[in-house]
Amino acid sequence: MTKFESSVKHIPYPQENVYRNISDLNNLERIRDRVPSDKIQHFSFDSDTVSVNVPPVGQITLRIVEREEPKCIKFEAAQSPMPFNLWIQILPVDEQNSKMKVTVQADIPLMLRAMVAGPLQDGVDKVADALAQIPYI
Repeated sequence: MTKFESSVKHIPYPQENVYRNISDLNNLERIRDRVPSDKIQHFSFDSDTVSVNVPPVGQITLRIVEREEPKCIKFEAAQSPMPFNLWIQILPVDEQNSKMKVTVQADIPLMLRAMVAGPLQDGVDKVADALAQIPYI
């Protein structure tokens, strides 16, 4: 297994607000208009799963497999070209601020590792950046 971690992102909202919004994927409706349609297609979700089509990778579906309130949400790939897990850690800084890190652990065949490591790290960083921009009201 290969692990990819984002940098720690500062979130100007309380930990509980961030957790509440991320742990119910129906809240993605609020950011649907921010999803870049040239990079992500067929964006759909319910409370526990999110599916996207990412050309040229294909269809990816993530399912929440564990909620550890208020600090962690763990996902696994239900549909993906390669098996992986993703988790979002949320820690308090103070009563009004928190910090977040996104981690992906993927089962990448050795022959593909050099080719996909860069794009996968970039993807983890972009997910973390996007999550840091959401208003967690």
